[in-house]
Amino acid sequence: MPETLDRPVAVVGAGTMGAGLAVQFARHGARVALVDHREANLDDARTAVRDATAALDDRGLLAADPGATRDRVDYTLDLADACEGVALVLESVSEDIEAKAAVFATAADATDDAVLATNTSSLAVTEVADRVPDEADRVVGCHWWNPPYLLPTVEVVAGDATSDETVERTAALVEAVDREPIRVRRDVPGFVWNRVQFAVLRECAHIVETGVATPADVDRAVRDGYALRTAAVGPFETVDLSSLSLFRTIAAGIYPSLSDADEPGAAFDDRIDAGRAGVAAGAGFHDYDESAREAVRRRDERVAALRAAQEETRSREDANADPDPS
Repeated sequence: MPETLDRPVAVVGAGTMGAGLAVQFARHGARVALVDHREANLDDARTAVRDATAALDDRGLLAADPGATRDRVDYTLDLADACEGVALVLESVSEDIEAKAAVFATAADATDDAVLATNTSSLAVTEVADRVPDEADRVVGCHWWNPPYLLPTVEVVAGDATSDETVERTAALVEAVDREPIRVRRDVPGFVWNRVQFAVLRECAHIVETGVATPADVDRAVRDGYALRTAAVGPFETVDLSSLSLFRTIAAGIYPSLSDADEPGAAFDDRIDAGRAGVAAGAGFHDYDESAREAVRRRDERVAALRAAQEETRSREDANADPDPS
């Protein structure tokens, strides 16, 4: 076991992301305390962990027996007890700054050296740390993407008071569970992933609101076109392949007509008011005849297939690479 995983970790918040984080750490040998304030949430998490480990095993992605992996996850309502002796406290509670600060205040009293990592996707790490000023050097952003047991990158974000040691320890913990840390150099809202994701989403909503295309056709254009290519080459690589001058010319023509909305509009509001809140409600931008659990399983199967294809391609490219001339 990597040295960074020789102590347990505490994952706080047993929702979809928390359960997924528990799986990712447990599958790499760590002992995990999964904490929540409701027993019902822990019961749901047990089901989610069982489903995820079984699916990973079916795809040949679980090194250990799925039962042994599940046995590394302990479920508890006692946050202070869960934090004793851990190397990492990784919170994934609601996007409420006071809720996150309360977690860290309790965790800081229970351990004097654990990394206090927030999986926030929108709050400033600096503002979370400001709520626990005596421990601000231990607070760091550690933003995972869902599902964490399939997606390979994790944003590591330093707040104004985060120590270099905390950043390095966090990056080491991420690498110890076979994930690639992306070091976010400024504590800006949304970091990298969500700034890009919501810029795309804002424009997609604008396209639907102005009658340019339907949600189904926008999904197809992004999923089966833009995103498929972006899975192979990033946006700056794409520009390089076609030339910066060409993209500058196109950008000059398109930028003035792109959405600059500073709040979600009718594409969201009208559907929410009509009870179309998403898969759990049976409808959102699309209609659904499956449960949220089934929809998540279908999504994970697609992501896993894409990941497998990427890994196969990279292995083949590595095998065919020219030897180092030196």
